[in-house]
This record gives sequence, C-alpha cells and structure tokens, in this order.
Amino acid sequence: MGMRIVGTLLLVLASAGLSLEWKVLSQPSPGSPKAQQFQTMSRKYEAAGLAEPFKGVTANGTPQTGLFSIRSTGVSTEPVRQAAEAFLASLTEAQRSKTMFPLEDDEWRKWMNQHFYVRQGVGFVEMDGKQRDAAFTLMRAALSAKGLKLSRDIMRLNHTLGELNHDNFEDYGEWLYYITVMGKPSGREPWGFQVDGHHLIINYFVLGDQVVMSPFFVGSEPVSAAAGTYKGTVILQDEQNNGLALLRALNDEQRAKAVLSVSKTGNNNVGEAFKDNVVLDYAGAKVSEWTPAQKKLLMDLAWMFISNMDDGHARVKMDEVRDHLDETRFAWIGGSNGDSVFYYRIHSPVVLIEFDHQLPAGLRQLAADPKIPQRQHVHVVVRTPNGNDYGKDLLRQHYLRHPHTHAE
Repeated sequence: MGMRIVGTLLLVLASAGLSLEWKVLSQPSPGSPKAQQFQTMSRKYEAAGLAEPFKGVTANGTPQTGLFSIRSTGVSTEPVRQAAEAFLASLTEAQRSKTMFPLEDDEWRKWMNQHFYVRQGVGFVEMDGKQRDAAFTLMRAALSAKGLKLSRDIMRLNHTLGELNHDNFEDYGEWLYYITVMGKPSGREPWGFQVDGHHLIINYFVLGDQVVMSPFFVGSEPVSAAAGTYKGTVILQDEQNNGLALLRALNDEQRAKAVLSVSKTGNNNVGEAFKDNVVLDYAGAKVSEWTPAQKKLLMDLAWMFISNMDDGHARVKMDEVRDHLDETRFAWIGGSNGDSVFYYRIHSPVVLIEFDHQLPAGLRQLAADPKIPQRQHVHVVVRTPNGNDYGKDLLRQHYLRHPHTHAE
C-alpha cells in the first residue's frame, strides 16, 4: 500500500455492548512517490527561506538595537528544564538522536504550517503512551493552562480536518506533531525546544530565567468541529471577537488611520514560515493617540496571545510590550460587520501579533466560494522583531559575555 501504518486502539461503545475498533493513522512511507514529493517541496522552501543569515523582522531592513537585555526575571525556568530532561530520558536512543540538535542549528528556523512539510525530531505519532505524557508535561511546563488547551485543541481539530477529507489521516491527524530540542537543557546555559506541526508551531528559547516564545504560530481549519470525534471543539473566537471590538471602540478618525483596506480578498499574514527577515514598516493607527480606555483594550487583546506562554513569563513579556506602547501601531484589513472576515496586527519594536482569516485550503471542497477568505480558517503569528525571535539577540549577548561557550 506504500504506507507506514500505525494502529491506535479505540474503545467504541456500541448499542450491543463494548467492542474494540482499530483507528488507523498513517504517513507516506519513506520511499513512496508522495513522500518524495513532500521531501522535494520541503527542501525547496528551506533553501529559499534559509538563503540569508538570520536578521529578524524589521521596519526598514536594519534591526533596532538596545531593546533586549540579559537580566533576571525572577520567574523560574526549572520546571521546564526538568520536564525537558524527563522527556528526553523517556525516548529510545534512536529517537533521542534525531530529536537533539546543536543550539545554533538551522533547525530552529525549519518550521512550516503546511501539512506536507517534512519535519525533524520525534513525532507524537511514533511515541508510546509514557512518551506522550512526558511530551505533554514539557508543554504544560512551558505553556499556560490556556496555551496547553489551545495546543491540544488544534491537534484535535487536525483530526477533524482528516475526518472531513474522507478520513485522510495520512496528511492530517491528531498526532502528526514533532518535537526537537536545541542544546542541552540547563539552568544556566542557553537551550530550547520546538513543537512543529500543521497549525501549531512553538519555539521556546531559555536562558537562565528568561524565555522567548517566538515565532509562535497557531490556527486551524476548521476552527470549530460541528461533528466527528471532537465535536464541540472551538478555538480563537475570543481573539477574533475582541479584535473586532477594539476596532469598533475607535472613533471615526482613529479607525480611518487603522484600516488599511476594507477589501480582503486573500491571505494577509506576513510573518509566517521562512519569513524571519521580513521587512514590515509600521502602519495603521498610532496607539499613542488613543485614550487610556482604548489602550487598555489593546493591551487586553495582546494578552490573549502572549498569555499562551507560562503565566510568569507572559507577565514579563507584557511589561516589555507596555514599555513600548506609545511606539505601537494597530492595523486592520477587511470589514467590521459581525460576520466580516478580516486581518489585524499589533506591531511595536518588541512584538508583532497577526490574526488572519484565510482562504480555504484543506476544506476547499466544502467552501461556498474557495476564492474568498473564511472564518473557519484562521492563522495567528506572534514574533519578536528586531532580532530576538528564537532568543537570538539574547544568545548573541550571552556569547559576548561568555565567548568560551560559543566555541564549545
């Protein structure tokens, strides 16, 4: 059949009593034409995306300096270190060898939302129950309860997407997510990990008690499961509705500055896969010109995205965002009706948050018009501009202080 089959035993309660049913998850076998096609496409994107050395998201092509510093946050990262070590210990030697990478490896930058992307590391699909528990314990330590729930719901909705594509669990599925670890988990030396899969990418850099969780990518198609195994699962509705509420809270003059276009005909996110060096000038309404109440609405909206990381480090990040509030812009593309599709972004020297209703992709066959963005397909990106995605500016400063560690 040209497939590598992984069986997952499910208990199905039938009217005649309790019975057993095998639910099949599959991936293209390494030598199949489909696997080779996926490999070719992946390498093509990587070659183009990594052609330039990392610089970071900038407004004009030159990173702004002096924005980030090595300091104590007072928020321990010890639970994350311990969870990472326990996860690595749970793996077999073969799994661990393909999961661990050098700290500065390009693996950090090798992530992509698309389902066809050939990912590195160990996949949930190949983990046993104890290994999955250890992987989720790592995510639980790094994320807030909200962030962990969002991550799990995205994984479940990827299963829903498979169901809606005639049970295509070769391309879509709950367990097609992969973990890599860069560097050695440490309380003092820099290290980090990545979760990579369809509509869920988490980059988590650690230096002492400092954390940088970006680029961070979440989304789904669909964003709600009307039927199937995970019926009732819904994500990103508060982020959608509160973004619209913020736009509506602006007066006519402010809104005119914020809205770049009322026409939304395609995808508008700029900071997705292999866009580490994207140049994005500030646009939209200046938050410095807003009322205190309007500024609070924006900060509350930013918190919805940043609070996916563990609570203590999320508060540290919000202090950073607050320090640059008067340099922040809010931009909008699309309508403002209750059922409108739209894109918005919050952009400052230290954060870029994008929310986008996207064109149908995996569910084109169910769309009334596949050429129009849909509320059932959402992408969210959170980045740290000016060179500190993946914690790279902190790492640069660390090596300036401790040049011997770079040589090691």
